[in-house]
Amino acid sequence: MYVQEALDSNWVAPLGPNVEAFEEGMRNYTGAGAALATSSGTAAIHLALVALGVEAGDTVFCQSLTFIASTNPIRYVGATPVLIDSEKKTWNMSPVALRRALLQAATRGKLPKAVIVVHLYGVAADIGEIARICEEYGVPLIEDAAESLGTTVDGKMTGTFGTFGIYSFNGNKIITSSGGGMLVSDKPELIERALYFATQARQPVLHYEHTDVGFNYRLSNVSAGVGRGQLLVIEDRVEARRKIFKRYARAFNGLQAINYQQEIEGSRANRWLTALTLPEGGKGERDRLLTELGSRGIEARPVWKPMHLQPVYRDVTFVTEEGEDVSRTFFEEGICLPSGSQMSFGQQATVIQAVRQTLSANVRRNVQI
Repeated sequence: MYVQEALDSNWVAPLGPNVEAFEEGMRNYTGAGAALATSSGTAAIHLALVALGVEAGDTVFCQSLTFIASTNPIRYVGATPVLIDSEKKTWNMSPVALRRALLQAATRGKLPKAVIVVHLYGVAADIGEIARICEEYGVPLIEDAAESLGTTVDGKMTGTFGTFGIYSFNGNKIITSSGGGMLVSDKPELIERALYFATQARQPVLHYEHTDVGFNYRLSNVSAGVGRGQLLVIEDRVEARRKIFKRYARAFNGLQAINYQQEIEGSRANRWLTALTLPEGGKGERDRLLTELGSRGIEARPVWKPMHLQPVYRDVTFVTEEGEDVSRTFFEEGICLPSGSQMSFGQQATVIQAVRQTLSANVRRNVQI
């Protein structure tokens, strides 16, 4: 309906009624004070860094266990990332490691210009504690909530605890605009600054005048129309994914080797993906399961490879709690199972059967050995 309105009215550019309505819809749904629709979640992170004045010579702390789009914008602005390890409960940024890294930075007299925390696979980080630590050190917090739209902590949406929050509407997210993102903040002046850079940093004069380097980061009216329609069913999608997670958890209850991301007290995860670990067999067990599922036409993936293990970030500082590389363990032992909102009970039963049969066969083989 909204897309057809855009086409009928010829509003197909990166502005128009759908863009404004989508921003308003996201403000209403998330409770954020201001919102800016962008061409992608990555663009939203980039704009947040630019609006905060991050530049060459600065450092930005970022969660290591994440997709690379969380960290690349740090390099876009010429800054240096410092990667923070995860804690074992939620798999997200460790508050202990963050505090350790900030203390080290403060001792050197060079605090980061921002901290980027990620709500991995739709499970909230310990965001209250992380926000308190950032406030203690006076460092702005950016929440990468690309995977966690609909996730709440004490009734408050992830993405609204920090100075900035970002969401993604890529095709694989819980709702989509076919591609796009959203930058939110309770500081309208920062969203206005981000809008300025998102629209080629054009000066408010009759002719085209530019005193800063800007970007073409606004969402199209057509894509915003798709997003508006999807936003109407966001709660249905969240409930569907939570039910899928619960069915997996019940089905694998007897398999002691399996561990999941845990929700912090008072939170509701959207369970964008059901992620679990297979610690008894480690990486070998995980790879055998992935291979067997693939042979049955079931698409499953490893957990994100942490940024400190990526060749492109091999030279950056990585801070852990006490020397244990938690992120590496999750990568080597972790797997993401099919979790789409439209997944039928029968489809999920097929996945469950395949997982149980494969793990049982591996146990029997190990016993024989």
